[in-house]
Amino acid sequence: MKYGYARVSTSDQKLENQISILEEAGTEKIYQEKFTGTTTKRPEFKKLIQQLTSGDMLIVTKLDRFARNTREALEIIQDLFERGIKVNILNMGLIDSTPTGQLIFTIFSAFAQFERDMIVTRTQEGKNYAKQNDPNFKEGRPKTYSDEQINFAYELREQGMTYKMIYRKTGISIRTQQRRYRELKKE
Repeated sequence: MKYGYARVSTSDQKLENQISILEEAGTEKIYQEKFTGTTTKRPEFKKLIQQLTSGDMLIVTKLDRFARNTREALEIIQDLFERGIKVNILNMGLIDSTPTGQLIFTIFSAFAQFERDMIVTRTQEGKNYAKQNDPNFKEGRPKTYSDEQINFAYELREQGMTYKMIYRKTGISIRTQQRRYRELKKE
């Protein structure tokens, strides 16, 4: 049986393109999830790996959907080969358990990890440059609500309104209210 695996890194990203490509490749069952590749928590991937039996084929669109790094990719591929499972990485081709197939896979895995490491390095360099050259630089996500909006919500809270009532009035979630109120109290 041909199994597909589709993964995106954030909940905002879409799986449809990968799923469409996997369907075109003839997959019969597709496992999908939205988890960053840097985490070991990929429950659907674990289910898929356990489901595979000798003679099955695992199909993924790209190598970076498959594993977090070269070491993990090699461990997974070795396990699959030992179990008689074929692997088709669509942008690379069919990977088999021959010495040549394993060499090619190892090289491509190393390049995929190198590319990821370079992205991390460039991101860090960009942040460091911004910290040194932009006095307004702040790391992390920008705040959704201004200090003025939070102060208004805090005043409502001080007047006796519940978090839920404030949420209905302002749209500021309960968790955001609690977190930002703690920040206000620290200042």
